[in-house]
Amino acid sequence: QVQLVESGGGLVQPGGSLRLSCTASGIAFNVYQMGWYCQAPGKQRELVARVRRGGDILYTDSVKGRFIISRDNAKNSVYLQMNSLKPEDTAIYSCNAKYSNGLGVEFDYWGQGTQVTVST
Repeated sequence: QVQLVESGGGLVQPGGSLRLSCTASGIAFNVYQMGWYCQAPGKQRELVARVRRGGDILYTDSVKGRFIISRDNAKNSVYLQMNSLKPEDTAIYSCNAKYSNGLGVEFDYWGQGTQVTVST
């Protein structure tokens, strides 16, 4: 059974920091692309950052220079260090594991999400 378990969300003041963690089980973690997505109230879920199996990293423009994604294959974990947080970063953050072999075999798994609230 595949599980992605997030932790680290919470309430933080503007300018503060949080570190999200996601630990996976039931998958060959090192071959998966791992990503963090967010969904704010009334909005669609969108990509925040992702790291490919080879280490290639992509950030959405709004978090560049503030957030850092990293992965530890030995711990089956992916992290999102969130710095200089803004109220507009408030959302539910979900971990995603994605695999494709380019020949039609694809797997896509999601965690349950963790709430991040940036407010005074």
